[in-house]
Amino acid sequence: MNKKIYIGNLNYDTDEEKLREAFAEFGEVASVNLITDRYTGHSRGFAFIEMATEDDAKAAIEAMNGKEVDGRQLKVNEARDRKDSDRNRRQY
Repeated sequence: MNKKIYIGNLNYDTDEEKLREAFAEFGEVASVNLITDRYTGHSRGFAFIEMATEDDAKAAIEAMNGKEVDGRQLKVNEARDRKDSDRNRRQY
């Protein structure tokens, strides 16, 4: 089963291929989703990567959290379910 991880504090010039290469050394990367602004198409500075197994994801999180990529120190952790993050949003 694929395990999704969150990558934050990305350099705005970092692309999906660079992320795939960086995380591939810890296991099979099932998918890379670089989040972009819907109007400009520019990176928003974070991404989600799905690793093929939970063990691969844990290894990637431990190794890549705090590692510098393209001049920025990455924040890497397990992605939360969208339902969990929706509860944390403000209600207007």
